[in-house]
Formats: sequence, C-alpha cells, structure tokens
Amino acid sequence: MSAVPSLTEFESAAQSLAEVITHTPTLPSRALSDILGAPVLLKMENLQRTGSFKIRGAAYRLSQLSTEERARGVVAASAGNHAQGVALAAQALGIPATIFVPLGIPVPKLLATRSYGAEVVLEGETVATSLRLAAEFAERTGAVIIHPFDHRDVVIGQGTLGLELLEDAPDVDTIVIGIGGGGLIAGVAAAVKAKAAELGRTVRIIGVQAENAAAMPPSLEAGHPVDIETKPTIADGILVARPGAIPFEIIKDLVDEVVTVTDDDLARAILVLLEQSKVIAEPAGAVGVAAILAGKVKASGTTMAVVSGGNIDPLLLQRVVSHGLAASGRYLTIRIPLPDRPGQLARVSELIAEAGANVIEAMHTRHGHGLQISEVFLELSVETRGAEHSEHTLDTLRRAGFAPIVVPD
Repeated sequence: MSAVPSLTEFESAAQSLAEVITHTPTLPSRALSDILGAPVLLKMENLQRTGSFKIRGAAYRLSQLSTEERARGVVAASAGNHAQGVALAAQALGIPATIFVPLGIPVPKLLATRSYGAEVVLEGETVATSLRLAAEFAERTGAVIIHPFDHRDVVIGQGTLGLELLEDAPDVDTIVIGIGGGGLIAGVAAAVKAKAAELGRTVRIIGVQAENAAAMPPSLEAGHPVDIETKPTIADGILVARPGAIPFEIIKDLVDEVVTVTDDDLARAILVLLEQSKVIAEPAGAVGVAAILAGKVKASGTTMAVVSGGNIDPLLLQRVVSHGLAASGRYLTIRIPLPDRPGQLARVSELIAEAGANVIEAMHTRHGHGLQISEVFLELSVETRGAEHSEHTLDTLRRAGFAPIVVPD
C-alpha cells in the first residue's frame, strides 16, 4: 500500500464523514489581503464540530475499526482537540473510550471531552507523557490506541479538509496550514495535490510550526523524523517533539515549504482575527495567519489560511490579547521614577492625556526597586494606537523631564 493515500480514498472518506462533520465556511479577509498584497481566504475549521479539524481524522479512524476492535474500546492521548474528536466519535459509535490528557490541558477542552462520555485521565506534563501512558493502557487492557496523527486512516480523515478547500476556492494558489505531528498537513497536501493535478493545476502548500516546537525543519534536513527538545509555547495544540513517521513520508515530498512563528506572532494573529474578522482562534489554530502577519508567506495569487481550531481557554485568551496588544505596540507598560512630592502623579497623567494615550492601570509605590527614601515609582499600563504612538507618548514624558522605563510584557 502506498504511503500516500489516493484521491479515491479521500473522496470515499469524505462521503463516509458527511453525516459526522460540518462543511465549515471559507471567508475572505480584507485586512490580511491588504497585508499580503493578494487575496486571502480563511477556512474556518474553528467552527467544526468539537471546535477543530480533529473530528475528521478521529471519526474516520474509528469508523474503520472492526466489530471485535470496537468491543475492546479505544484509548487516546491529546492536549485536547484530538481528545474531543475521539470522545465524540466513540460516543456516536457506542465505543468505550479512555483519554489521557496532560495536566496543562485548557479547561474548556477538558470539560468538553468529559461531556462526550469518555473516561478522562489527567496525568503528566506533556502530550508525549500522555502518549506513553495511553500505550501502556492499551498493552494492559487490549484497547485500540487512536494516535492523534501517526496513522494512515487519521491522515485520510484529516485530508478530507483538502477536498473542501478546493471546493470552496477552486482558484486557490497557496494553502497555509499548521504542523504539529503532521497528520493534517500530510492529508491536506496529498488530497489537494492529487485533486489539483486532476484539474490540471498546481497548489503550493506551506506548513507553519511554533518556533519553540519546530521538529519538522530538522527532520526534513535529516531525511527522517527526529526528536527535539521543545520549549514552552502558547500553541499547546502543536507542541509535538517528533513528527509522525507516516505523515513525514508524505510531507517531505508534497509540502513545498515549512516556516516558523514566535509566540508574539501568534498573539498578534489571535488579536487580528478577533478584531478584524470577529473570529476566535486558539494559538495552534492561528499559525497560518501568524505566518502571513510575520512576512513568512510571499504573495502568489489567492492564499488560504486554515484556522484549524478555536478551543481557547478564556483566561488564556485574556492574556494573549494583552500580549498581542503589547506585541503590536498598542499596550505599553512603563515604570517612571518620581520625586516623592505632591503633584507628580497628576502631572504624568496630564502628559499622557496630552499625548492622546489612555491609562488602563496604575500602581504608585514607595517600596522596592532600589528606591531612595525620597523617591517613588509610578507603574502605568497605557493603551496606545500603535508603535509610533507609543514612542510619541514616551517622548512626551521625556521632554517634560521624566525618565520612563518600558517594562517588557
């Protein structure tokens, strides 16, 4: 059997999933089109059932299990989206499901997975630990392990998204899509390239990884999947230390380029989606948009960015929005040393108002920071209109004799 699924396999899978998944909308983004200099479309998989594309691969994988395998039950490991997909698919098919999730799983994902009737085991710090625990559970109990990305049926299920992309936008030239373990981009690349060839055209596929969990570039360089040491990233959904072997064999031949984005890029992307498109995306789901904003994607005709998930914890969203405002130069935290005498706070407030900025929060203290007895520190969180306005605000304070210190976000 070929490592690359055929177009017939993707089309058959799409038919079998027609009653399970939602055909999500594709919407134009004027803001991103202006930035890229070419039409940009957003594929809204954040509006998919369970809030992400993962239901596609999970549902198709479970649908292919034999009667005997279904009776044994299934086990999976996930940071949240795959967990929800497996739990919902298992519930629909009447299959017992046990899901191992890391301790840091976002609360909405945890609650949703439990609501679908799966037994959820909360243990370990990373998805890698959850995968190990799931494998041990499968060995002990005989349950069928449903890998989040490294299985051919999962790749085929995820690839049904590629058929939708071409159905929604037959003239698309470039598709920008995130990479964790590689199941989604492998399936989409295989389906899109095959369908495009049938139509007599080509489509460029660009993969995007979080900079702190970018295992694909060194794997491509080595010619085989390699392990990396990941660092913390807000993109928990693609925090994977090693690409899947099955997806990698497809990616190395069919994906045209792989780029990386920082957490600052991701925060800006979430903010832009929220403000400009009224779209809520989780960090892993916003990597395609982040790549466009960061200048990692070059214009070459109609470009589609897949918003692959929207399951973000509201508390994280609050922090990400603040971080995104800071990264965009619209949220400024400054610390100003002042002589301890009346009128200083009022004078600083007047100057900030004069500069057209808005104070969001203020803290006035005589303690810490190596202050002299006659000094105080004023720490302000200030809303501005962008980097240029932030600098104007700082210059206004400096010209008045103050020495504002920018506090990193």
